[in-house]
Parts: sequence; structure tokens; C-alpha cells
Amino acid sequence: MTPTLRTYAFVDRMQPQCAAHIAATSPGDVPLAGMAELYIEMAPGNEVFRAADIALKASGVRPALQIIEREFGLLEIHSEQQAEVLASGQAVLDELGLTEADRIRPTIASVQFITNVHPYQAQLLNKWRKGSMMMPGQSLLVMEVAPAAYIAVAANEAEKAAEITVVELRAVGRFGRMFLSGTESDVVTARDAAVAALEAMHGREDRR
Repeated sequence: MTPTLRTYAFVDRMQPQCAAHIAATSPGDVPLAGMAELYIEMAPGNEVFRAADIALKASGVRPALQIIEREFGLLEIHSEQQAEVLASGQAVLDELGLTEADRIRPTIASVQFITNVHPYQAQLLNKWRKGSMMMPGQSLLVMEVAPAAYIAVAANEAEKAAEITVVELRAVGRFGRMFLSGTESDVVTARDAAVAALEAMHGREDRR
């Protein structure tokens, strides 16, 4: 049976904060800013092991994570060379009889924009964040996306577009979430860049 390709998300150039967050939270190889990366999410979850085997044998990419959660499996690979990442990704697609068009198109489930964050709310966010701390008085963007791994693309494009702070990224599970902070104008710019990047990605509808 052909596996389901939930996410196929290529990042051309990892931004410093996004790369640092992956390095701090992932069990595998540490990526650096400027590298290219690819997220592949599969169902059933065990298919991610076959995808990893194909990808790693196809070129000199390195994996930051290989995870199976309750429903899906997620693989992240990266390299200094975009061509190597793309070659590994294409090898996975070819071997599994899939194309990039078979991926599920990202859907934005929720966008929350909060200005002048209250000190108590900032403290609550800082209790479980794994990125930079949320400072009281800043603006906050919380975005929820499905499938989850597409949030990595959204966050990277947001960081490209504006001087924001990455507070938290969660790219595993049914929904991905990012928490970004900064001035009101920068957070608005980051939000618009993230939305535009996701809306530009093609794919099929999720029928689950």
C-alpha cells in the first residue's frame, strides 16, 4: 500500500533563530544557520524509517530528527548544499511512488495577534518555551497550522521578513504551532510573510 505523504516542506536557507531552536530541541545532528532542510511527514508513522533510509543513502544529508508520534512519522534532513537536500527528497518520492503534489496542502487553523502582552501571560509562556523569552509589553503572534511540520516553513519565512524573536516552535503532531514576539509592526510583517509562504504551497486536500 502506498504511504500517505502528509508534509514535504523544503526550507532553502535556515535563519539563525530557527536553526538554533532545532539544534536545541532535536536529538540528531545539529543544523546551522544558512543550511537547507527538508521535512517529510508520513503516515503510517513507521514509513518514516524507510524514508530516512532512502534519503540518507541518496546524498550527504544529515538528520536532525526521526520521530514517530501517535499517528505520524516525521523526518528532518539538512545540508550545506540545497542540491543534496533536494536530491535526497526526490529519491524518497521516487522510491515510494510519490510526487511533491501528493503532499497535503498546508492549512492555517488559527492566527492570534496580541499586542502589549501582559507580564503574567509572558511569564506563563516562558514556563514552557524552548526558544527566547517573551518580554512583557511586546506583541505576540501565535499561529497554528496543519499538517504540523509546515510551521517550520512559516517560522523561517517570518524570521527572514522581520526582526522578531522565536519564542517557541512545535512541528510534531496533528497541528504545528509557533510563538513569535517583537514590536507590533515587525510581528505584523512576520505574520504576513508566514501566511503568504503557506498559501503559496500547493498540494492536495486533507481528507481525514
